[in-house]
Amino acid sequence: MSQKNERANQRLESPEAKNALSPTSGAASIRAFGVGLLMAGSAASALAGTLSVTEEVELRTSPARTWAVISDFQRWQTWHPAFATTKITKGTGNSKGTVRVLATKEGAKFIEELLSYDAAAHSYEYRIIESPLPLSGYVSKIEVKESRSGSRVVWSSSFNVNAGASDEDIKKTIAGVYRAGLDSLKANFNQ
Repeated sequence: MSQKNERANQRLESPEAKNALSPTSGAASIRAFGVGLLMAGSAASALAGTLSVTEEVELRTSPARTWAVISDFQRWQTWHPAFATTKITKGTGNSKGTVRVLATKEGAKFIEELLSYDAAAHSYEYRIIESPLPLSGYVSKIEVKESRSGSRVVWSSSFNVNAGASDEDIKKTIAGVYRAGLDSLKANFNQ
């Protein structure tokens, strides 16, 4: 087994990845994440191609009010049910180049960097630097737009899936994480 494959397997067997597989997890997105990891097998460095995922939700509240809830790069745990904590390790909150460690309730950790932030346009873009997922080149954008019902949140991304992992399983995992957050917003705003 190559050193890269051995390191990839060690990451999949890490406490963070195993915690994400916990059967007591309340978040469907994290269970989907675990299924994706199990099906990934060994994560080699070759890439299968660029994929994308987009999920959105309509909310009965103004774009400004929606933006006020999701705009803070360091406070996702206040609106997304899968995440427990955010720790800023570089930068200052919502400024370009800020790096955060986003931890799930099960202990999986994602290191992410803020690439752009536009308060006037109600959008920001970030990338994953390191995660237990078998993917690379992940860049995501969250934006709030005006709609007939009030506002619409659009969460989209593009990424590459490592060889040995299932494109469809990783897409479902990412979509599940997005849906969990968007559905939480809908439950809070559309009561």
